[in-house]
Amino acid sequence: MLERADAILAAIPLLAVSGLALRSLIAVTGVGTGFLAAPLTAVGPLAALVLVFRELLVGPVAKQSEEEPP
Repeated sequence: MLERADAILAAIPLLAVSGLALRSLIAVTGVGTGFLAAPLTAVGPLAALVLVFRELLVGPVAKQSEEEPP
């Protein structure tokens, strides 16, 4: 059975590559669109980083650390 942690760990590399894949797809479809798609390269790793920080600050890890007394 697929758990939340497994889904998050699978989503991180997929998000990291998605910006480059999207940029490549746009660049292949047209000649001048490569310049327009250049900023999309950084979107994938940024989305992966946001996912990691969201999980650490809002996800189950944060809730578990909130419940445990110091």
